[in-house]
Amino acid sequence: MKACIIGGGIGGLSTASLLVKRGWKVDVYEREKILGGRALSCKIDENYENLIKKFEMKLISSNPSMQEIYDMAEYKVDLGFHLVGGGKKGGCIKLLKELKTEIKYAGSKLGFIGQQIKYPILSPKDKFSILPRIFQLLFARKSKIEEMKKISMEEIIEKYGKGKMKLILELFPRLITTVNDLSRISAGETFFAQRELMGGDPVIYPYGGLSSISNALAKYIHKRGKIFLNKKVNKILIEDGKAVGIEVGKEERIYELIISTIPVQHFFTIADEKEFPEEWVNYIKNLTSTGSVVSYHALDEMDENLLNKSFVFIERNVDFEGNSVVGMVDFKMNYKNGVAPNKKYLIQSYAICSPEEAKNKSKAMELAEIIEKNIKKLIPDYEKNMEWRIYSSIWHLDGVAKTIDSIKPDAKTPVKNLYFAGDCVASKGVGVNCSADSANLVIKNLEKEKS
Repeated sequence: MKACIIGGGIGGLSTASLLVKRGWKVDVYEREKILGGRALSCKIDENYENLIKKFEMKLISSNPSMQEIYDMAEYKVDLGFHLVGGGKKGGCIKLLKELKTEIKYAGSKLGFIGQQIKYPILSPKDKFSILPRIFQLLFARKSKIEEMKKISMEEIIEKYGKGKMKLILELFPRLITTVNDLSRISAGETFFAQRELMGGDPVIYPYGGLSSISNALAKYIHKRGKIFLNKKVNKILIEDGKAVGIEVGKEERIYELIISTIPVQHFFTIADEKEFPEEWVNYIKNLTSTGSVVSYHALDEMDENLLNKSFVFIERNVDFEGNSVVGMVDFKMNYKNGVAPNKKYLIQSYAICSPEEAKNKSKAMELAEIIEKNIKKLIPDYEKNMEWRIYSSIWHLDGVAKTIDSIKPDAKTPVKNLYFAGDCVASKGVGVNCSADSANLVIKNLEKEKS
């Protein structure tokens, strides 16, 4: 049996790996010259600005100019902010373990940037006072979790949000969903995602950048599959309600199974919407993505006590969707894990916003100022050691927002032998973990059909 995967991101490579493991011959088609999709790692060079534009991003500021940055020492960054949640408990690491493939990564707890810097965010006393209530919410019966999917986090906070508990319930749902508006965030989805991550490092980052994950999966795929780089799929061929192949260039290629990992909102650029129920087409077209402003600061000197730590912040009473902005400042990218030159450091940061806010340059610059303010709380004089900094906005960070009004679709489409994978589908976790776990949804559907 031959399968075709459209897109060489984490979702596509994960799905291809599980199919190879089950004996399928798999072809992966990636339109870019490098693997990783929206979770790729790339060099800061002359191709950087052109590359990010292809992923619904834009550069909003740099210091010094981008040309000067290109001429400096080699650094490697990600397109968006893509830490991996949950360590060994997260979907991505679980999948690699299933494939008997290991990667090295740095993990940490989370600190908090407030009037005072706290690391970790919860003291032993805090845990003693709030953990019983947290566990009650996290480990509710599955039926209760399903009921809570229709309840917003705003309602949960009104009921349970007191003291440190209120802060936790304001922060983590936003970090899990990459959405600031608590009235849109599903309580059930949030607690289900958080439950999956209990017991691991809250956040990890692979040595060598996110490309380490893509490369590990690609190596496994080559056992029984092929990866075609710089190959754009023009069209999915559908006959009598069944996907039968693809069109690449002027050639048609036949497959028994086709899996698309491009953002679902763009799906009908390669599939004829007339082949699908009208109601389903409208549903897919109206799904919303998530946005953020992402920054990288390169330093030639830094307090190494900050290495590998992550800190979250919340900026209240601001003119953004949800009235508060949550973000993170992370120190896992440095010379020790292979993404910066010797004795150099990268600060990776982001601030959450809506896709519309990310497209608005003035709003994006406001978020850049919020990030700057929080970095300076951690390193007041960082600018004297700064080599460069860049700020970009992205309005398609996660394929589909995990919210009450934007329910992620199932992996199976109404057309036979045609599936979705990636962070757009209703799999566990968020971002990279959601993409990796989407492969399991595809496999479960295939096994169900077979039986």
